[in-house]
Amino acid sequence: MDKLKAAQKTGLIIFAVLMVLTIVEYIVGAVENPSVVLLFIIGLVKAALIVQFFMHIARLWSEESH
Repeated sequence: MDKLKAAQKTGLIIFAVLMVLTIVEYIVGAVENPSVVLLFIIGLVKAALIVQFFMHIARLWSEESH
């Protein structure tokens, strides 16, 4: 049960971080001359978080999954 609670807490934290990054991305994109590099970096960070925590890619290389 503790693993489930920890996984839920991690999921909620990552979801909150993704929400904050989306708001920042919107604000950066809404300015008159948006920084494309900053938008690209934010997009990469969001993609990395989704792949790492929601797609469980790390399990592919762990011994547990075999």
